[in-house]
Amino acid sequence: MGKYEGDPEWDDVVPIPQDDGERALAQIAYTDEYAEAMGYLRAVMAAKEYSQRVLDLTEHIISMNAAHYTVWLYRASTIFALNADISQELNWINEVALDNQKNYQIWHHRQLLLDHLYPGISSDSAALQDLAESEIEFMTQMFDEDAKNYHVWSYRQYFVRKLNLFNDAELKSIETLLRTDIRNNSAWSHRFYVVFSDPKHSTSGSRATEHDPRIPDEIIDREIEFSKAATFEAPQNQSPWNYLRGVLRKGGRNLSSQECFANEFVKIPEDGEEDIRSSHALDFLADVWAEEGKTEKADEALRLLGDKYDRIRKNYWDWRRVMLKEDAITKAVEKVELGALEVL
Repeated sequence: MGKYEGDPEWDDVVPIPQDDGERALAQIAYTDEYAEAMGYLRAVMAAKEYSQRVLDLTEHIISMNAAHYTVWLYRASTIFALNADISQELNWINEVALDNQKNYQIWHHRQLLLDHLYPGISSDSAALQDLAESEIEFMTQMFDEDAKNYHVWSYRQYFVRKLNLFNDAELKSIETLLRTDIRNNSAWSHRFYVVFSDPKHSTSGSRATEHDPRIPDEIIDREIEFSKAATFEAPQNQSPWNYLRGVLRKGGRNLSSQECFANEFVKIPEDGEEDIRSSHALDFLADVWAEEGKTEKADEALRLLGDKYDRIRKNYWDWRRVMLKEDAITKAVEKVELGALEVL
């Protein structure tokens, strides 16, 4: 006899078995415990029942399969219908999340809970502060387990936007993570979001890859220096180089404005062997020289990357060389055509 079949509390429910249709090709071999619990869940969902026993049932099913999206959704609906204690639910899913590090459904459920909770506390600064502290504390706990957990970082971005946490405390929190692992690309990405999506000084809807004239110069300068300092710490770390490119683009500045900086990691003498401390600096300079119209220097940088410093991606660098030459030809033709038009 199953757990629910033998429980008087469930005597009024007739479970609905799973129907895979006749001669199903690949029936899943569910355990008897899981199949029984799901049968009872189908029955209460069909009856649109929202009760404490439904919460107990969904908790049991989640303990067996924490990735069942439908179960999470019905649990959320039940919590909202019962006006259940959200903080108690958050404490419970903390434990579930720690046991299921890569589970997306948990974090979507958490977001639904906050969306439901927020309107009731939006005017209570003390309650918002308590929520911010407790959520960040738990996310820190998750990052201690895996500092690059994609689901936690996605939720972190949502949480910053929801509570308007575009502030120094959030930046310092990210810096703490970067001091632990300067190669944490997730932390770099989040910093970029916090800095350049702050509604106080950014254009609403501005894409990450486009110039935003609202960003103050002092912020652009600060972020340039931040990325450069990290690059000196680990020159072969691609994250700060990508961050630097993004900052320059946001600020509407040319890559060539940082040519002297990149040259600190790249020495290519006319005679003798080159000294390359960072392949990413060499890539950066290739783009700088292409930007300046120095096609031969850019091509040499790309050749060195493909032949010597990043041979695993040789095909990519060879393709870049072809694109570089085609672009140079296109610009030369356009220049000739423009000159002809001026003569006419």
